[in-house]
Formats: sequence, C-alpha cells, structure tokens
Amino acid sequence: MSIQLTTNEVRVLGCLMEKSVITPDQYPLTLNALTNACNQKSSREPVMSLEPGTVKATIRSLQDKHLVRVEENFRTQVEKYTQRLCNTPFSDYQFDPPQFAIVCVLLLRGPRTPGELRANSGRLHTFSDNNAVLAALEELAQREGGPVVAELPVQPGRRDAQWIQLFSGAVPAIARPAAATRVQTREAPPPTAESAARVTELEARIEKLEAEITRLRGLLENDT
Repeated sequence: MSIQLTTNEVRVLGCLMEKSVITPDQYPLTLNALTNACNQKSSREPVMSLEPGTVKATIRSLQDKHLVRVEENFRTQVEKYTQRLCNTPFSDYQFDPPQFAIVCVLLLRGPRTPGELRANSGRLHTFSDNNAVLAALEELAQREGGPVVAELPVQPGRRDAQWIQLFSGAVPAIARPAAATRVQTREAPPPTAESAARVTELEARIEKLEAEITRLRGLLENDT
C-alpha cells in the first residue's frame, strides 16, 4: 500500500469520514469542528487532545498527499475540509457502506473484533450479525488492489481475533491474511439489539452535548 498515514492523519481522516455520514448537514468541517471531532472523548481510541494548529498542519500534510480537499469561502475567509481517501471520483478506494463503516471505525478506534466492529458501527451502518461484519472484512482483506485490513492472531485470554487497518503502514509481522474460505466463525455472542441501541443512543447524546459546547464556546468568543 502506497499510503502511510501518521497517527494524527489517521484521526483526521477518520473524523472526516465519520462526520460525512452521521452529521452530513455540518459537512464539510471547519477547523474548529474538526478539532472537536478529533478530541471527542467518545468513539475514539486513544482519546487525543490536539491543538487547532496541529490539526491544521495535519490537514496540510494530507492535502499534499491528495487525501483532503480544502474549500474556502472567500467572503467569510473560512476554510472547510473534506476527505478524499475513498469514494471520490479519483480515489483508488471505493467502499460500499459496510466496508466504509469498518474502515472508519478502525481508523477512529484501533484494532477491533468483528463483534466490536458491529457494536461500534453506530449510525455508520447496521450489520445484521457478526458474520456480515466478517464478510465485509474479508472483502477488504482480499481486494484486488491490495488489502486495507488484516487479521491479528487471537490474543491470550480472548476468543476472537482483532482486525487492523493498514493505512498506517505495512502489514505487521504478527498479522495474517484472511482465509480464502472460512467455516462458521467462533465469534462471541453478538450484542443484543437493546444494548447496541443504548450504545448508539449514548454516543448520539454525547455528540449533541459536544456540539452544544462548541456552539456556546463560539458565542462566548464572539462576545469577546
């Protein structure tokens, strides 16, 4: 894979992908909105505390890699940003909704099992079961242009293998490619509809609170 992203670049692209789906009315994102998205305490691992200047420098780096597009309103002098990693006319990566959700979650949360990916996909995509997640993962691992995810060996004390995204560099030595054929997965019991709905509800409430804090902070800055 020719793309090799830094930790900050992974976070910025993941946030732009996420917000394009769950808050399309606020997309493209301003620098302030993107910084807040990067520093969310929910749906992020690790939790980060990036300064606006750091986010802007990361945007410029991604712009040089043709992975972010900058839109400027010449009347207000406000820049807004969109991702160009995937699903654009000139991108090498065209993901369907299940694949898009998986890549986005892996960028934002790090290695996940199929069950965790299903529970964490929230408003990005609804998977019917863990096998649907696994099917999308294997498509991404076996894509003709090269894999974008890899399966890790099962860690001691765990039943299920985690998967990682490969935009941060080469396949780790400990990772193994997905099997061409696979028997029924020995996945942990899937989350109940009630628990998955509660996770989605809590994440939505946290995002609304963070958006309100951002709005109030903007009002205070305007008053000063």
